[in-house]
Amino acid sequence: MFKKLFNSQTKSISIASFILASSYVVSALLGLLRDHLLAGRFGAGNELDAYYTAFTVPDFVALILIFGAISAAIIPIFSSYLVKSKDEAFEYASNLFNIFFAGMVAVCLVLIIFAPFFISLIAPGFSGVKRLDTIMLMRIMFLSPIILGMSNIITGILQVFHRFLVTALAPIMYNLGIIIGILFFVPRIGLTGLAWGVVLGGLLHVLIQIPALLYSGFSYKKVFNLRHSGVVKTFKLMIPRSLGLGAGQLNVIATTAIASTLATGSVAVFNLANNLSSMLVNAIAVSLSTAIFPAMSLAFSQHDTNGFNRKFSRAFLQILFLTIPMSVMIFLLRAQIVRIILGTGKFSWMDTRLTAACLGIFAIGLYGQGLIFMLSKTFYAAHNTKIPAIISAATVAFNIGISLLFVWTLNRYHPLLIFVQWLLRLEGISNITVVALAFAYAITGILESSLLLFFLYRTFKVFRMRLVGLAMVKILLASAVMGIVVVVLRQVIPVGIFSSVSTLVGLLVQLAVAGLGGAAAYVVTSLILKSDELTTLAESLRR
Repeated sequence: MFKKLFNSQTKSISIASFILASSYVVSALLGLLRDHLLAGRFGAGNELDAYYTAFTVPDFVALILIFGAISAAIIPIFSSYLVKSKDEAFEYASNLFNIFFAGMVAVCLVLIIFAPFFISLIAPGFSGVKRLDTIMLMRIMFLSPIILGMSNIITGILQVFHRFLVTALAPIMYNLGIIIGILFFVPRIGLTGLAWGVVLGGLLHVLIQIPALLYSGFSYKKVFNLRHSGVVKTFKLMIPRSLGLGAGQLNVIATTAIASTLATGSVAVFNLANNLSSMLVNAIAVSLSTAIFPAMSLAFSQHDTNGFNRKFSRAFLQILFLTIPMSVMIFLLRAQIVRIILGTGKFSWMDTRLTAACLGIFAIGLYGQGLIFMLSKTFYAAHNTKIPAIISAATVAFNIGISLLFVWTLNRYHPLLIFVQWLLRLEGISNITVVALAFAYAITGILESSLLLFFLYRTFKVFRMRLVGLAMVKILLASAVMGIVVVVLRQVIPVGIFSSVSTLVGLLVQLAVAGLGGAAAYVVTSLILKSDELTTLAESLRR
């Protein structure tokens, strides 16, 4: 049974996408449980502010040194070597593994020493115990990019071998490790248990994939050659991608730095709301773009322009078909979602209202965030990492600028503050400046996806404008119908009628009825409009 699990291959893009999407759904559910436990135990206060801030620099290191190489270079280059010779492919992968492992260890050791300096930069508003806790958590978490970096190189190799099932289990194991940390480590060793849970998650992430790597026939070689042609090409391709990813993470770091100067809990509220929105988009955009990336890379390598364009168009419209209605539904049911998932323990009603407001704002730009994954992967499949990197860097600068502008404006102009409080139903909460950061983030996501799409079309002419325009009209009409149904059902089922049993039961019923009714309305309307994306989705699920 285990051999079948670790040795199973998935050559269909539809099935691979479905496996990855399913794993992201399970991982997302575990992520919701993780955030539920965090919110209940700590609330939106100093501890969670320290926890989320401590993640920023380790994530930055992993992104620029490992994830850029995987997404932009390792899969295409390993695939090109594999076509010629397995031995050459294994030598390239082993060499790269050894070089990156040595580099990650050296970098993280230096960063552990200088952790206090980085905290002063990224969290200028932290002081005293809160600052010391953040330094301690960050130092432990620097073990994570070493482990996850190596694990994600293995992930890239396994995806070339079409072993999507095992790679899909790895993120699930990662979240399980963090949950174990919350449930068992924190009660025994305190706040540091959160960081050790992250390290445990990284270990589980790599351990689940090693048997599959061995079953794939991979042969490890003791080689350390910085001048290897494949390694040189990897660095050339990854540097622009890493700069782009680094710019994106600098966006997070800058937002954290600004949030650290706002009210206590602002970092936690921003991250909890962002997690809720990103979990949902990951289940669609990341899974689909990850599954189709090897096929698009192969089509480009074989100069199959029609195949390349066809694969992109189908994935692009599929993401819009799923993320646009999801954005509408999350916006309309944001209060129910936050209260059910996070509203427990020390997570107060004020925390709930602020987080729901931020979630609603994030929902506006959800489709943009989803498209960024797909559009960037398309550039990488075509061996072009410069354009996404330049756009990412430009939009980071834009986000920092408008974040500061929005915060300053909201603090300075009282009538605007009153209007935003009314618009987002935040009356009675004096400090709501964290919503300014959410607005800036959503606008930046829409801008970045628009720029990527513009330059992709100008460079490759990857779709027909009339076809996309017609599909968009159908998606927007179906989403509008869905929105109306959700609002009507939400009003028809008031939470108060369940107050004798439980407010939570009322919220669950309201969310379930309005959500399922809205989804049914979207599907029926799409059927009436004869949406090709619905047919494609149904065929993929059937297969």
